Amino acid sequence: MAEVVRPLDPRDIVAPLLPSLPVAAIASQPASGVLPLLSPILRQRVQFLSASSSEPWIRLLSYDPAKAAKLAEIARSARLEPHPVSGEIEIDWDSSTGDHVETRYKRLDVETLQALVLLRDLDLVFRLVHCAGDEQGAGPAGGSSGWRVGEVSVPDVPDAFASFGGHATVAEAEGAFSAGAGAATALAAGTANPTNNIPALSNANSTTDDDDEDDDYWARYDATPARTPAVKRSPAPPSIRQATHNKDSSSYAGHDPSSHHPNAEAEDAYFAQYDTVQPAMDSHDPDEVVDGEEGQSGLTGGVTAGLIRSHNLGQQAAASSGALAPAPEHAVVDDAYEVDHERLANLVHPRPASASSHGSSSLGGAGGSGGSAVIVSKLEASAGRQEQSEFGVKQHVSRSIKSLYMLARASGIDRDEFEQLVKTELDMLSMLEE
Repeated sequence: MAEVVRPLDPRDIVAPLLPSLPVAAIASQPASGVLPLLSPILRQRVQFLSASSSEPWIRLLSYDPAKAAKLAEIARSARLEPHPVSGEIEIDWDSSTGDHVETRYKRLDVETLQALVLLRDLDLVFRLVHCAGDEQGAGPAGGSSGWRVGEVSVPDVPDAFASFGGHATVAEAEGAFSAGAGAATALAAGTANPTNNIPALSNANSTTDDDDEDDDYWARYDATPARTPAVKRSPAPPSIRQATHNKDSSSYAGHDPSSHHPNAEAEDAYFAQYDTVQPAMDSHDPDEVVDGEEGQSGLTGGVTAGLIRSHNLGQQAAASSGALAPAPEHAVVDDAYEVDHERLANLVHPRPASASSHGSSSLGGAGGSGGSAVIVSKLEASAGRQEQSEFGVKQHVSRSIKSLYMLARASGIDRDEFEQLVKTELDMLSMLEE
């Protein structure tokens, strides 16, 4: 703020840019004489974005896409046509009432001073920025400091200065900013000293209208939780959590932690829940096995179940007879059953067995029982392979038809024509089979 700001004459900075707007609505690259009139930020935006696009560069003068479209319409209209005699766009720059040209000033911070120029006849607004040390810029007074165009847009409806605010002169804008800075300093001092809170707040409410938006923004942080992430409840039973809390409390209070024991039954019940969990890698779930059907397979399940039920009935009859020792004929029957049970154990496979188990069963068991187990295993494996082969062939045919259909669509063949081609080929295949 130590640097003296030269008075702004909108004619010096806005008038040279107006004739280039109709050309900007057509050309994709700006003229070299236009770039020095722009602020450094807008100048870089126009240079870099226009170099990689073929669209008119007038859209880059406004940061609002909707207003950029309206700006292009105004640039293509007859409003910006120059006078046939003077060759300039007719604007009453010397109007003192503000009916044609109106300018407002606003200082945003210590380094940023802006001005908003409204051209009512052309329905255009120019946001000007006072730049210091701009070596690439060129102002009417020369030098590296001066006013530059920061944005070209259309005015807001119904009040063009509703969002900008501002003051009629630079001095008023500087005074308002100084008053706001002083009020902020007083508010900070009042916060540090609680006895001065009430006067500081009353003074701040009367002089800091422009800071309300910033206050609302920072106030949103007060609505966030004080602690993140939130504390989650422990999965342990309440009795264990309470016992642990009491234990910790007693230890902090100077008591002996060993004098307080948690509820052992609740702890055992909590950890006993893990016994009912079925491991993800274990394919055999005992809860899914039906009584009397354990050990069944697709080929010999019925025979096995019948023999097991017969053996269970025999044991129940022997137990109900009250005999202390089995008779000789009963012993013979039991020996025969043990042989049959061993043979059935080799035949029955509740789940697929490995090649090593097949070999051990065929070598270690009887000749007939081992051979039957190998045959059953081979039949099951053959049936599984045949089913997988059929499934794979069907998937291949389905994917081939989908690929051919996508290829036909890409080549311009519609679905009806594609179906006709497929039906024709199927008819040809039936003729070949005959």
